[in-house]
Amino acid sequence: MTVPGLAAAHDRLQQIERVRQAVLEEGRSMTEVLVHAWYDGTWIERSWRRCLDSGQRPEYDVGFELVPRQQEKRVGEANHTLVAAARPVLEQLGRAIASTRYFAILTNREGVVVDTHGPIDMADPRANAIARIGVDLSERAVGTTAIGAALSELQPVWLHRGEHFFHATSCYSCAGAPLFGPDGQCVGMLDLTGIDASERPELKHLVAQSARSIENALALSRPHKLVLRLNWPGRLLGDDDDGIVCLDRDGWVTGSNGAARQMLAGLTQAGGGAVHCSELFAQPWEPLYDIARAGEVTPVEVPLWSGLRLSCLAQVAGSTRTGAGPRLPLRDVEIALIRKAVSDARGNVMEAARALGISRATVYRKLSQKPPVRE
Repeated sequence: MTVPGLAAAHDRLQQIERVRQAVLEEGRSMTEVLVHAWYDGTWIERSWRRCLDSGQRPEYDVGFELVPRQQEKRVGEANHTLVAAARPVLEQLGRAIASTRYFAILTNREGVVVDTHGPIDMADPRANAIARIGVDLSERAVGTTAIGAALSELQPVWLHRGEHFFHATSCYSCAGAPLFGPDGQCVGMLDLTGIDASERPELKHLVAQSARSIENALALSRPHKLVLRLNWPGRLLGDDDDGIVCLDRDGWVTGSNGAARQMLAGLTQAGGGAVHCSELFAQPWEPLYDIARAGEVTPVEVPLWSGLRLSCLAQVAGSTRTGAGPRLPLRDVEIALIRKAVSDARGNVMEAARALGISRATVYRKLSQKPPVRE
């Protein structure tokens, strides 16, 4: 009897091999071998072709070289903030992958390993080769991997066995996501790798989600006096999907995360220059500081110059953190938002529930909960 899961895995590996032969040996496009819809775009082919153009060939040996010791020291010093922001996230990530034979690798923007975490069997030379601090895992050094692809394509990727360029790296399966700093520039990437492991494409979602947590921690590591947590009206504030904007005492932006840069065009239109809060919101910015100092946990709506509106929770520095940081009192924010929705609906619970995208029963349950005792 054929086990469906095993059959699907075998067919997938056969498809990978057909694509490799078409692109790497016959010079054809992968779209000619009917896998264009299967692949998420043609980023794998682009990576393979970059490797070929640089003179690499699939049958060549892979050295997994360490950068020179002096350079390794400089890399460590330059990426201290990244490692510190990522460490708590990597520890939480370890719980999710504990039983999967996958482990985490953190690199800088050049693809050099700066930290690792998880169940790494260093007695296995294939694990030891890639899980050493200072090893160069860039596309230039080891061909197509999730690390090189994520840093080149600047998007989350999933790569399974033969999708790697070199024959010697076809034992690996990996998911990777780029990491962007508070100024929107790529600062490194997060990778989850398994050796001779089952295919786990859902790790692409996990690594992308974990990358957001690291980016949020990086944004909050910048000196600031006020944190604005942002989302669209009706969305609950308090998790890693929030937009985060950090401001100094004079209203200048000191850092932001990717979600905020997608919500606020003004953060990216400045071309790397300084951005003031008044350029983002079509209202006086000083009251946001007053709201934060008052300890208000009810989000307010702020207008944008585009005519759109965002839900905003303003907090003084140190009262919130994301991923690694001071935890937002999510329960309080959630209940406050529900109360506001009910108030806006003039007591109509069904209308409030519809606006929030939750059930009427959830509204009643949340509002009936007793507040926690705080010491």
